[in-house]
Amino acid sequence: MTRQVLTILGSTGSIGVSTLDVVGRHSDKFDLFALAGHRQIEKLAAQCVAFQPKFAVVADAVHAADLAGRLKAAGCATEVLYGAQALMDVASAGEVTGVMCAIVGAAGLPSALAAAKAGKTIYLANKETLVVSGALFMQTAKAGGATVLPIDSEHNAIFQVLPRDYTGRLNEHGIDSIILTASGGPFLHTDLATFDSITPAQAVKHPNWSMGQKISVDSASMMNKGLELIEAHWLFNCPPEKLEVVIHPQSVIHSMVRYRDGSVLAQLGNPDMRTPIAYCLGLPERIHSGVGALDFGTLSALTFEKPDFNRFPCLKLAYEAMSAGGSAPCVLNAANEIAVAAFLDGQIKFTDIAKVVAHCLAQNFSDGLRDIDSLLAQDGATRAQAQAYIAALA
Repeated sequence: MTRQVLTILGSTGSIGVSTLDVVGRHSDKFDLFALAGHRQIEKLAAQCVAFQPKFAVVADAVHAADLAGRLKAAGCATEVLYGAQALMDVASAGEVTGVMCAIVGAAGLPSALAAAKAGKTIYLANKETLVVSGALFMQTAKAGGATVLPIDSEHNAIFQVLPRDYTGRLNEHGIDSIILTASGGPFLHTDLATFDSITPAQAVKHPNWSMGQKISVDSASMMNKGLELIEAHWLFNCPPEKLEVVIHPQSVIHSMVRYRDGSVLAQLGNPDMRTPIAYCLGLPERIHSGVGALDFGTLSALTFEKPDFNRFPCLKLAYEAMSAGGSAPCVLNAANEIAVAAFLDGQIKFTDIAKVVAHCLAQNFSDGLRDIDSLLAQDGATRAQAQAYIAALA
């Protein structure tokens, strides 16, 4: 494979850390142009010392000064930048070949769009990019000549079992539907009567995956799977009615494609994000990820069940937003981000997350958003609506 020059946006998060683990195993294949870590300065400093990127990007001048001081003391020559424009600059720089887009939430949208416009290979781990701006992002990527590779384990699994010549038209390849698997999170069998008393500590304790707090809460509510449905709709040009969700608590089968002849192709593996990361980084080769082999001799039973919308109302809301189209997914995402933050802060109950999202989806909003400014305006307006409703709930 050709040597790649990478920018990793969100290097201090779980995806970023896993990416650096894979990169570190293949120093002959990758160079690091930039790492972006927002406010986790101690962690970002250690990454810079270990990997020696040309640039590091943080949130603001205060954190930049802190990081620069640490790097100078360590004898590291990495140059420190800060702010949203710096993120876009390191994502679109001429010498960069690939960008890992792993900034959580809508905050990752501008830099991902900058990478798409610049024609980079985009390793997409930020699902909100497609949820908030699916049409705009895919059009920008096509116009810029960018390649979009899915890092989420479910979408990566689908990508692996689709035909290599997939054209974005299911009928041309005999595909009946795309099936996303979901673990069901920590509350799959919890008594519904106790949901009002679920604590943030319980919600972030995922049974299979090690993830950040926000994503863990989304998994507990299954909003994460709802966002992934919308992401799959755009990535694979798949109509909403052709997208299925099945709960698979063991997280061994990561997703499946159902074919017209009755075949179902699935991708299996241990639940470790280094597998999809290594698959995309290594294309067209298969490179070592550091993940252990799946041991069928010790594997427990694989079980499946349909999701219950009474238990997971956020998944139902996501289906409805995807089918509505236009700005509805943007509203869904913004309302959920505010609601999850409020829950983690102890302002609202776990069951209030869906109430906040449903309230915002019931408001008047734009039918369609075709540029970054209108997207961010809608995002901001929805966040204000969500915060006002949360204040009323409190």
